[in-house]
Amino acid sequence: MKVLLLYVGLLNSATDSTKTELLNEVVITANRSANQEFQTANSVKILNKKYLKTYAPRTTPEALMGVNGVFVQKTNHGGGSPFVRGLTGNQTLLLVDGIRLSNSTFRYGPNQYFNTIDPFSIEKIEVLKGGGSVQYGSDALGGTIQVFTAEPEFGSKWKTSFLGRVATQGMEQTARGEINYGGEKLAISGSFGYRNFGDLVGGKLTGRQSPSGYDEQMGNLKAKLKLGKGILTLAHQYFEAKDVPVYHKVVLENFAINEFQPQRRNLSYVKFNQKNESKIFNEFLIIGSLQMTYEGRNSQKNASTRLIHETDKVYTKGLTSNVFSACSEKWTANSGIEIYHDLVRSSKIDVPASPASSEAPKFLRGLYPDNSTFLNYSLYTLHQFVQNHWQFSAGLRYNGFSIIVPDETIGKTNLTPQALVPNVSVAYLIGSKSNIYASYNAGFRTPNVDDLGTLGIVDFRYELPTNSLKPEKSNNYELGYKFRTNRFSAATAIYYSDLRELIARVKVPNQVINGYNLYQKENIEKANIKGIEAEFEGILSKELKTYGGISYTYGQNITKNEPIRRIPPLNGRLGVEYRKSNFFVRPELLFASKQDRLSQGDKDDNRIGKNGTAAWQIFNIYAGYEYKWLNINLSAQNLTNKDYRTHGSGINGVGRSLWLTLNVEI
Repeated sequence: MKVLLLYVGLLNSATDSTKTELLNEVVITANRSANQEFQTANSVKILNKKYLKTYAPRTTPEALMGVNGVFVQKTNHGGGSPFVRGLTGNQTLLLVDGIRLSNSTFRYGPNQYFNTIDPFSIEKIEVLKGGGSVQYGSDALGGTIQVFTAEPEFGSKWKTSFLGRVATQGMEQTARGEINYGGEKLAISGSFGYRNFGDLVGGKLTGRQSPSGYDEQMGNLKAKLKLGKGILTLAHQYFEAKDVPVYHKVVLENFAINEFQPQRRNLSYVKFNQKNESKIFNEFLIIGSLQMTYEGRNSQKNASTRLIHETDKVYTKGLTSNVFSACSEKWTANSGIEIYHDLVRSSKIDVPASPASSEAPKFLRGLYPDNSTFLNYSLYTLHQFVQNHWQFSAGLRYNGFSIIVPDETIGKTNLTPQALVPNVSVAYLIGSKSNIYASYNAGFRTPNVDDLGTLGIVDFRYELPTNSLKPEKSNNYELGYKFRTNRFSAATAIYYSDLRELIARVKVPNQVINGYNLYQKENIEKANIKGIEAEFEGILSKELKTYGGISYTYGQNITKNEPIRRIPPLNGRLGVEYRKSNFFVRPELLFASKQDRLSQGDKDDNRIGKNGTAAWQIFNIYAGYEYKWLNINLSAQNLTNKDYRTHGSGINGVGRSLWLTLNVEI
């Protein structure tokens, strides 16, 4: 902590906190310990409570729309998959409260799992771009996104809040209640919400996109207890979405029914944190977790008399232990162990669509081999050194795995891959206003149960299992510059990622099942991704500020000599914000250029097509007012009623609409 204070002391201590609130954020994800974002040798984006309150996002993935360097794809209205530097799905690591949300069934490409986090429970979201494998392990090829849920506060006594939200054209009705109690040694919070989403209504030519609406409910419980010098935290998170249609499957692929029913996640964890006088054991953290994800899928082709119901359940046990060491005035370190174990249960039932039918159900192999297991264990150490205006960081992680996939068609697969990955960075603080940095992050992603065991229809393909895959690897390089004064901040970064041993679906020649071409995965591809990001924020007056950002990503598959799949186009946003007393208004422009640099997979994807995705620009206005116990938020989206689609999505974006949120605190 002394090192942190020493380094921060080089910054301008005379800044007005009311004008630089968003510029002096503390970031945890980059080094697994608290550091000022300005001083980190990484590109990190922080969405704090004020930011989330301003935008009042409909879902957790939609909170990231417009964030510099992040692009959100939506296969369906009940999903949302963030792309970080051109990668998503199982190539971007997702965390919640320091625990892996990513598990061994996360698939390549977009998925819906980030949507299982209650957006109203979030205190902060941190996006670490281009790193995270040393800090958190497998899957962080593109970067790491971590969600921190709100903490109950000691000494806050009783607090109760009620939230309601509605949208035009029946697109949302939400009701949520929360209660908090904070004593001297015990603090508790609990919440429950129910949400009904109608069909998503697009722009003027799109209209109502049916079926796309669904229902969801979520609950959260968290208790904190002071035990001597430590704090014990007990928490449970619950989420369930019902009847979530996959819109493009119904509209484009001859399905009468194609839906997630249900999509459920339960996470329970116990955390103990203690600060000590010892230099080596200055702070100690241990987390034990139990997480269950349940994904049901119903599908029925038009004119078919049979309904397919698939179920995948993943039971994940986790243990994390971390020690923060203040070794000297200039040297701090984080070291620890992490262990996660997945048990995958998967099944499929083919039943008559009509309850009156006398036909017997058929019990089939699920998408994954039943009783597959995935053990992930690791040791890591991260170090930071400060010398005058210089800061040096270095880390190392050893990660081992034991993967057992008992497939009936190809026999039992038993893989034990290993990885040893480093990172290193250097930052130089030029005076008190500028920080120039360079970083290198090695990344890896071990093959998971989805890679090894999938048998069935995925997107527009029929996939076969395999038993001989190796980890994907990356080398990520970044050069960045950050500038900050009392009234203006800016940041820019250029990056290059070298990707090797990429796992790709390879078409099996002249083989078709149920009208779908046959594919199998292999480690055959090399690729690189390079890009540039830039953003700024400026205080124009006490009440007025402006902000903006732009991001460009270029991905090339070297093996196939074609673009990487689903690479986001040039995109960004520009806006102003006026705040006075308890009122604010924030108009902004979001934009993306056309994307016609397409891989063959993009051209074959009915969500994209041979001509790619058209350019778009939408204009939104956010406004809010606080009066004692009442908070009002109004969001006016896509005011010009444009038809648009984020690249790779299976459904168009929302048209002209109003979203009203009321929050009452007692």
